[in-house]
Amino acid sequence: MRSIALGLSASLTWGFADFFGPLKARTLGVLRVLVYVQLGGLVAIALIVAIRWNGPGGLDALFAIPAAISGTLGFYAYYRGMAVGAMSIVAPIAGISAAVPVIFGIATGDRPSLWQWLGIAAALGGVFLASREPDRGGKVAAGVGLALLAAIGFGGYFPPMHAAGNADFWWASLFFRMTSTSIILAAVAIRRPSLAVAPIQVPLLALIGIGDMLGNLLFAAASTSGLVSITSVLASLYPIVTVLLARLVLGERVARSQEAGIALTLAGVALISAG
Repeated sequence: MRSIALGLSASLTWGFADFFGPLKARTLGVLRVLVYVQLGGLVAIALIVAIRWNGPGGLDALFAIPAAISGTLGFYAYYRGMAVGAMSIVAPIAGISAAVPVIFGIATGDRPSLWQWLGIAAALGGVFLASREPDRGGKVAAGVGLALLAAIGFGGYFPPMHAAGNADFWWASLFFRMTSTSIILAAVAIRRPSLAVAPIQVPLLALIGIGDMLGNLLFAAASTSGLVSITSVLASLYPIVTVLLARLVLGERVARSQEAGIALTLAGVALISAG
């Protein structure tokens, strides 16, 4: 039950962060927002680790580094997808990243139930429906390609971060944030965008970063007592929160077939979890 509660808490925290972060990116720019988000999360977890004053619990915590590389690439694609497409479409598609740890779990000894197999099929079918816009002759909706890239990136995050968290979730979270922040700062050094924002925006962006960091920490903590095929998909329920916020705050509306696709995708993630 502990791993289930932590996994669901991670999805809730990520859901809020993954709504407000991309929302800010629509007006401030993706890289600019990511810089402050990453730095906010890094400062928070660095302070926590420093206060605890305990060394890493094992070298497996370094698996957080490849997790960060994959997750950060997915994170950037997710923010870009949210900037050009509807959140109600992009978030559920990114949520099919849950299938990746299930496949990994199968390869390493986990045995999914019939419900999990049905969930994978439902999620893939939902992606097809959600990505098509009937009023545009069936053309792919804006942001779908980036959402699929985000799903791949997020999917590659879960297995190594699960291993890192199982070793030491505090240090795994710190290693993750150090790596992800370094990647974003390297991108800034190459592209040289303006990083100037109004002073009032800085604490708001830092708070979003702390929320994202907390999601990583909760997932890593869930890894100490749960299977990768279960904790990962529970943490992948964050699109439900993001979609609800997009409906309530932004009033987003999509075609009926796309609504069915969104529902089917979310149901697929839920079935994978319930299995």
